[in-house]
Amino acid sequence: MTKKDFSFALEYSSEECWGRVGKIQTRRGEIKTPVFMPVGTAGTVKTLCPEDIKAAGASIILGNTYHLMLRPGTDVLDHFGGLHKMMAWDRPMLTDSGGFQVFSLKKLNRINDEGVEFSSHIDGARHWLSPEESMRIQRSIGAEIMMAFDECCPYPADEKTARAAMERSVAWAIRCRRDHPEMRNGQALFGIVQGSMYLPLRLESIRRTEEIGFEGLAVGGLSVGEPKPLMVEMLDGMMPSMPVKLPRYLMGVGTPEDLFLGVERGIDMFDCVHPTRIARHATVFTSDGRISLLNARWQKSDEPIDAGCSCYACRTFSRGYLRHLFKAREILGLRMASLHNITFMINLMGEIRKSLGEKRFLSFKNQFLERYLTKEC
Repeated sequence: MTKKDFSFALEYSSEECWGRVGKIQTRRGEIKTPVFMPVGTAGTVKTLCPEDIKAAGASIILGNTYHLMLRPGTDVLDHFGGLHKMMAWDRPMLTDSGGFQVFSLKKLNRINDEGVEFSSHIDGARHWLSPEESMRIQRSIGAEIMMAFDECCPYPADEKTARAAMERSVAWAIRCRRDHPEMRNGQALFGIVQGSMYLPLRLESIRRTEEIGFEGLAVGGLSVGEPKPLMVEMLDGMMPSMPVKLPRYLMGVGTPEDLFLGVERGIDMFDCVHPTRIARHATVFTSDGRISLLNARWQKSDEPIDAGCSCYACRTFSRGYLRHLFKAREILGLRMASLHNITFMINLMGEIRKSLGEKRFLSFKNQFLERYLTKEC
């Protein structure tokens, strides 16, 4: 495979902010940026089938190395020829390296410079994950975009701990690039910037990770419990130093308000389990803010979730019916709420891209957030 299997073209840079519009080309299709990517942790976006995700407008989804290595395992993935064929998804896919999940198992792992030994959250079995092993698993999954194996520093962390994690992440990034040379198997590899909440460490991480030579650069270790103003402060300090010619991915961040926050600062790619997670608890996005479908006020409501949404749930069902489904513990309620929230996020990102191109991003942001943040019911 060659570089033709992956490219990033910057089409427009805003004069209002650091926001930009571009396109990522992969072997399985084009991704317009900025983009919101639904999360399919274990080979499925929870409750939704591939046709639902396509109907929502998704051009790319995520899979997770940690979960897929445990179940179904690479032997099964290899048998099916990768996750795309196994789950019947023919569009691009990105895989997390598994680092975040492994390091979140604080009492279940043992870390050294070679890698991480950890216990499965499923059955307690011991497993080993190294940079090279993460690359091998991601090649079995077959994602168009793979992530380097990194150490995600918890919050809060002192500067010594943050530096050690950053140094290890850089060393592991070198090993990942060595094991997965540029566009091996037609799969791009992104490096990950770490450094916790210490801007000098973040800037050093950007410089050293960029020098290794990746097809994209991600910002990891944010939205891990720190106050939102601190996350914004880190992004404001980092983004001027992020390479312009590479796609920029803000990992694990993705509420409606976060999309504006990130795009304004030059982020191209977002993902988050938040939209589907809250959907399974009957909370849905609307242009007037989040609402809970369990609220008694919707019992006899004829309204759709959001009159401006084109998803199947909004075209077909009322808030009253969806409330009934959740009260009756019917699975259809979870599916419709998930479909709506994913569609809402993808449509919102489409409007954000459009506003950037039409030089009205800031006015659109203010208009949307003024309405969206006014109430929640």
